[in-house]
Amino acid sequence: MLKNKAAIVTGSTSGIGLGIATALAAQHCNVMLNGFGDPTAIENTRKGLSEKYGVKIGYSAADVSKPAEIRALVASAERELGSVDILVNNAGIQHVAPVEDFPDDRWDAVIAINLAAAFHAIKAALPGMKRRNWGRIINVASAHGLVASGQKAAYVTSKHGIVGLTKVVGIETANDGITCNAICPGWVLTALVQKQIEAKAKETGISVEQAKRNLLSEKQPMLQFTTPEQIGGLAVFLCSEHAATMTGAALPIDGGWTAQ
Repeated sequence: MLKNKAAIVTGSTSGIGLGIATALAAQHCNVMLNGFGDPTAIENTRKGLSEKYGVKIGYSAADVSKPAEIRALVASAERELGSVDILVNNAGIQHVAPVEDFPDDRWDAVIAINLAAAFHAIKAALPGMKRRNWGRIINVASAHGLVASGQKAAYVTSKHGIVGLTKVVGIETANDGITCNAICPGWVLTALVQKQIEAKAKETGISVEQAKRNLLSEKQPMLQFTTPEQIGGLAVFLCSEHAATMTGAALPIDGGWTAQ
């Protein structure tokens, strides 16, 4: 479906981003990976995706907290892959603290990576998309882009901002063959979350399964994690012709979290 298209997925060396990158590659889309991690593991991932799906898979270590590096990421993807038809802004970080105790540098870092990076990447990618009269922009927001939780001032602010940015870009590009939508996941079972659950189970003397249920039940009516693969499937749908008139939307995939 996406043969001869090319995508950038930020924060795609693991977790949700890797799930999206894999789903796009499975549709014969060339992909530029981005993120931090062990260089050998990243190269194995890059090579494995390329060989399995027969597509070009590049990698950039661009730091998306820095606008100049974001612009260089888009330029390198255009050179290596021929175009940037799909942009997935997924990179994100978190910090938890009450507002009065929230460190200034953590606020700045969360806003830079979770929100400002998406703006700079969209700004850099849009001219090429407009020339080709085709583009798909997907911003990975969160259930916290639609509702709030305490002690997450920067994260909630950044994700609400992402939803607003998505609406503006969707409106501005509505007649350019481009769509811009936000995916709003609830709890996602990534390797990092799994480790946190196992640590909590050990600390409290309960089973891992019970720790999972406890975590989910704090927010979600559905006691089931979303997977990176499911989010990847939603991203593929948003890139398809079936979603050609969907733009400016914030789509929950959150087990009913925001339905309450």
